[in-house]
Amino acid sequence: MLQELVIRNFAIIEKLNIEFNSGMTVLTGETGAGKSIIIDAVGLLAGGRGSTDFIRKGAKKTVLQGMFSLSKNSETLELLDQYGIDHADPTLILQREIQASGRNVCRINGSLVNTTILKQIGETLIDIHGQNEHQELMQADKHLGMLDEYARVEVQPLLKRYQTYFERYQTLKKKFDQKKAHEKEWVQRVDMLKFQVKEIEDANLQAGEEEQLNSEKEHLENFQKISTTLQAAQTVLESSDETSGAIDSTGEAMNGLREIEELDDNYKSISETISSAYYQLQDAASEISSELDGMEWDEGRLDQIEKRLEEIYQLKRKYGDTVEQILSYDDKVSTELHNMIDLESDEGQMGTQLGDLKTKLDKLAKQLTLARQKAAKQLKKDVHAQLKQLYMDKTEFEVHFDTSQPVKFKSTGVDSVEFYLRTNPGEKMSSLTRIASGGELSRIMLALKTIFAESQGVTSIIFDEVDTGVSGRVAQAIAEKIKLIASYSQVLCITHLPQVAAEADHQFFVAKVVKDGRTETKLTYLNKDGWVQELARMLAGSTVTKLSIQHAKELLKMAHRS
Repeated sequence: MLQELVIRNFAIIEKLNIEFNSGMTVLTGETGAGKSIIIDAVGLLAGGRGSTDFIRKGAKKTVLQGMFSLSKNSETLELLDQYGIDHADPTLILQREIQASGRNVCRINGSLVNTTILKQIGETLIDIHGQNEHQELMQADKHLGMLDEYARVEVQPLLKRYQTYFERYQTLKKKFDQKKAHEKEWVQRVDMLKFQVKEIEDANLQAGEEEQLNSEKEHLENFQKISTTLQAAQTVLESSDETSGAIDSTGEAMNGLREIEELDDNYKSISETISSAYYQLQDAASEISSELDGMEWDEGRLDQIEKRLEEIYQLKRKYGDTVEQILSYDDKVSTELHNMIDLESDEGQMGTQLGDLKTKLDKLAKQLTLARQKAAKQLKKDVHAQLKQLYMDKTEFEVHFDTSQPVKFKSTGVDSVEFYLRTNPGEKMSSLTRIASGGELSRIMLALKTIFAESQGVTSIIFDEVDTGVSGRVAQAIAEKIKLIASYSQVLCITHLPQVAAEADHQFFVAKVVKDGRTETKLTYLNKDGWVQELARMLAGSTVTKLSIQHAKELLKMAHRS
């Protein structure tokens, strides 16, 4: 139920705070006062299409906020859980800002959401019906969903089982059809994948191999320079027949300093430094000798390395920038090749699986059709009963199942359903979308809404001048239907009919005023006296008379006589 609505800078509304109650609430007032603007605000809050045109002139943004009492509507709770929106509190707060830049900011209980999520959740809370809309009723492709909603208990379990098998069938059939439709491309793809996998795997690449080869290649290419440099270093360090090497000279210095190191701490420090250098030079000489002993020029090895690097380079041109990327690509195409080969070998098995799934779908689809046909007969009786109360007792309603088209599995089954109508005896039954007038649509919609209201679980239903074009006893019948719906769900209703306004539990008067040179919408909650005055205005027009006031009081008394 919508408990509170806050509107800021929306169209001609600068600032409006409205508290709503359960039951039936009507909004009345002169044409153009802003009644429908309030409903537009609610629709926008529930995820309707937004536009910067809604922003009040001179404002930077429009802000809407609605507080709802959270019912136990399973669909609402499932969506909140699905999107991770906290709902520990029994209230649910929807917020929406439309900025002059066109940016939308939407929140549910403080959590940022996009307009799609806002619309999904908003539709479980608010159901808006306008005089020119009747969207579902005027769209034949929506009729099946309405029938399924009516027969929810019988149809939903069957429909869920059917849809599980339908998804499997669609997935498998898509693969099967793709293979059949592109048999040549399929074979070419398999051949190409086989070639690529063989080329990569024959190369026997190893992770880090390229870096290692480049290092070895650089070493071999600089063999002469390395050898000459090491030999020169060895000559400098070690003694020869003609001269003393750096090691022998350092050793002599070390021995000399040892003889005087006890005489002074400075001499001892110098002695230790020279000793350390002597042993490090010996270690270096040993390492140089070891390197020279291990060095061997192998021109054939350099050729091997260059050929291997060229092989890696050619593979990199085709499959990746590094050896690791080539190996990763190999894993990917190997998996694809494996799957395609499996599909080739399983083609017969796929056909068998498709046949089995089709048999199951056919069986469930027939069960769905039977359940729907049974529900359609009961819906026909219920609608006739409601239409009779709305003074359309000569009108015949039925749910038409189109059997002229070939059977085709769809996500909803195989049924093609449309509501048919005959408004006058002797005429042909025809599609409701083609023959119903505006007034008839309003009453048919109310009949269906009366039937569906209790089961649908929507917490707030809004009627925006759905009573236009009727009067007299039909207007009274419509008023009573709306009142009946309000016993299941909160109803907000814009009306120009006194009969409807009289049936309400609460009434707001909407007026247009000029403040500081600008037009604004003003909302007033009517007490009993104000209610009488407004009903009298609706009955009499611009001039309220004693007789119209008396008539208004009588109308209220009759409406609330229970």
